[in-house]
Amino acid sequence: MKKGMRKFTAAMTAGLLAISLAACGSSSSSAGSASSAETEAGTQAEGAGSASGKTYKVGIVQYVDDASLNQIVENIESELDAKGEELGVTFDYDDYYYNGQADGTVLQQIASELITDKVDIIIPIATPTAQIMQSATKDKDIPIVFSAVSDPVGAGLVDSMDKPGANITGTSDMLNTEAVMNLIFAQDPDADYIGLLYSNSEDSSKQPIEDAKAYLDEKGIKYIEKTGTDTAGVTDAANALIAEGVDAVFTPTDNTVMTAELAIYKSFMNAGIPQYCGADSFALNGAFCGYGVDYANLGTATADMAVDVLVNGADPAETAVQTFDNGLAEVNTDVCEALGLEQSDIEETFKPYCTAVEFTATQKEFSE
Repeated sequence: MKKGMRKFTAAMTAGLLAISLAACGSSSSSAGSASSAETEAGTQAEGAGSASGKTYKVGIVQYVDDASLNQIVENIESELDAKGEELGVTFDYDDYYYNGQADGTVLQQIASELITDKVDIIIPIATPTAQIMQSATKDKDIPIVFSAVSDPVGAGLVDSMDKPGANITGTSDMLNTEAVMNLIFAQDPDADYIGLLYSNSEDSSKQPIEDAKAYLDEKGIKYIEKTGTDTAGVTDAANALIAEGVDAVFTPTDNTVMTAELAIYKSFMNAGIPQYCGADSFALNGAFCGYGVDYANLGTATADMAVDVLVNGADPAETAVQTFDNGLAEVNTDVCEALGLEQSDIEETFKPYCTAVEFTATQKEFSE
């Protein structure tokens, strides 16, 4: 579901990209070190008494407009609305929502704007956004609850997953790369040349790509890496992999490639090359298979953590980062047909490696 244009303040200079909006949907998972839903609900109910009637300014900052991140935003906002009604408070996010459109300068401006507005909390979505918001608020008393950060420790955001150590915590969409690679070879045991497609400017892609290379090295499988930093670059990289004649392509949870997916999927499909990716939204946008966390659930959990900080005074430094079970495989039915594969066969092949196998036709957003 697309939202209308949000506030674009005068502090944003005309030379910067216009800050737009976003939002939208996905499915499955569990929180590693989070308290149970019942305990959390009870704690929030206790804290609601003194907070009743209060309005909290919630800054939500989205890295870029794509199906995964749109889905997270939609679920954060709907959960904040639900919790606000339940607790008798208001979470004002509509006045403090921004989309940086993958532009670091814009994100810096957004951070300055939120600090000036004296928001009570910032929810940055995706690793680059979280890094910029953390740096900008270093000497400020503004808690951060990030969402969809694949490697919070490696990105330098937290000291550890259990004890972040600073005024920041959140939810992680850490990818089980081995599980994705297992799907590739379950479907095609004879595959002997794998393409790795990602953006080398995204921290979230670094570890999964290293894990993929280690997996392939151990099996003695040849691979080739191609990268791009924007849609044009990703398209060129995809075409280069097709020219190489790879048997399959692996892409981690990479927002740059996700943004370009609708522009490249037909090329892979027409070449008969299945693309396996680190989120179900890739399959929604045309990749053969997306495997990973349920972004709808991740968005809801992010909102719950933010509420716990705001209403109950939870300390982010002592609040464990939540991680989720990887297990949902989303398969694109259009690509299945183009590759001459039967859905029933795919489901049977993938079933031992997934908690669930689901199917989707190609579309832009989950809510369509």
